Amino acid sequence: MTFQSTPFPAQPGTAQVAFQRSELGIILSLYGRMVAAGEWRDYGISCLKDVAVFSVFRRTAEHPLYRIEKRPHLRTRQGQYTVIGMDGQILKRGSDLKTVLRVLERKLIRPVE
Repeated sequence: MTFQSTPFPAQPGTAQVAFQRSELGIILSLYGRMVAAGEWRDYGISCLKDVAVFSVFRRTAEHPLYRIEKRPHLRTRQGQYTVIGMDGQILKRGSDLKTVLRVLERKLIRPVE
């Protein structure tokens, strides 16, 4: 008896927004530093029709601490990249990913005692 797997049909004309390799490199560089500092533990990536989301978690079973969103249709307006906090507040928005992520890098800077 042989089983055939039926792939999910792709709907024509439905493109997904995704992070490019260079964008993921920038995000994962920050993620690695935050993991080393003990701030973050897990992440998830969602590629949807209008938005790509990189979610950061302190623990796997929680709501995300931060969401880094890419919305290409906002490219000419406020910028396609957004960092959103746990409470849904927009922390930073812009067209340059490195500049937008600086709001999260401030968490790495701690006073030395």
